[in-house]
Amino acid sequence: MTDARTVVAGAAEAGGSRRRAHAGYRWLLVLFLVAGAVQIFLAGFGVFHLHAYGLDATAGDSALTPHRVLGNVMAGIAVVIAVLALLARAGRQAITLAVLLVALTALVQGLLAALADDHAVYGGLHALDGLAIIAIAGYLLYGARSRARRNDSQRGDRLPDREAQETR
Repeated sequence: MTDARTVVAGAAEAGGSRRRAHAGYRWLLVLFLVAGAVQIFLAGFGVFHLHAYGLDATAGDSALTPHRVLGNVMAGIAVVIAVLALLARAGRQAITLAVLLVALTALVQGLLAALADDHAVYGGLHALDGLAIIAIAGYLLYGARSRARRNDSQRGDRLPDREAQETR
């Protein structure tokens, strides 16, 4: 038989790991957004740095390498964000958007960048996709912070007042 204390301890441990996953989820979203700002800087730096190299294809590859590398790192971070959204039970919408973030970061960005070599319009779509990625990450962070505040206030309502405990 399982006594009630074992069940309560197991539930508390699961709740604690879920809270840690949610905290990691929020921090990775912040990191992802900061990386997104750096990514925009690196894109602009690479494009305007092309003038120093000349405008041939190999120079473009060299000037945009940091942008490309950070994009790959961001794709990995997006995968971890999606996993943490699942572990934190962030909700159907957040999980769906986190998976969309992975798809846009890991698949669509690379495809659009490759297609832009032949047709400049795909380069424009690559930039718009980058803005959508940052917007989704910002929305996810806003929702995660709101959820954390809501959970903290609910937990505070259930905890007895410290002054009331001291008078007992």
